[in-house]
Amino acid sequence: MLEVSILLDYYKNLLSDRQKEYLLEHFEEDLSLTEIGKRHNVSRQAIYDNIKRGIKILRNYEKIIGFHKRDLELKAQLEELKENFTKKNLESIIEKNF
Repeated sequence: MLEVSILLDYYKNLLSDRQKEYLLEHFEEDLSLTEIGKRHNVSRQAIYDNIKRGIKILRNYEKIIGFHKRDLELKAQLEELKENFTKKNLESIIEKNF
């Protein structure tokens, strides 16, 4: 899931060490739940539960903090500026975002 990988980039340091480790192993290293379970000597179900809970936490952080949404909005504004550059448009983007 691309969404989870993106949210991990923003919020991974807000997760517990275990959740962060399991999520990174699953989504970045592409390990299966069974492989992660064997690596940490825990059940596949425990890995699944931690990953599911971690994804929920990441989505909640995005809902509350909104870093990814803000970055997408800024990117859209800059893309529009690229097509229709004026000093006034640039100043408007700076004023809205900083």
